[in-house]
Amino acid sequence: MPNVDVTKPISRDDIEAKLRQIQHGADAGAEAARGAGLMGGAVGATLLVIAAYLLGRRRGRKRRTFVEIRRV
Repeated sequence: MPNVDVTKPISRDDIEAKLRQIQHGADAGAEAARGAGLMGGAVGATLLVIAAYLLGRRRGRKRRTFVEIRRV
């Protein structure tokens, strides 16, 4: 823990500097997470499209009529 001078009052500049420091840390974390979020979204969308395609194929096969012709 840093040494703090308790006799000196806290000024507006001190508060603003600390808030800028916190904001900078949050912005850096958000930038790092943004790339992972975009990649996760792209993978999720791809999986959703593949699942819709496969389920649509299955439904099409179930509804398809099978006609058998026999010669007598």
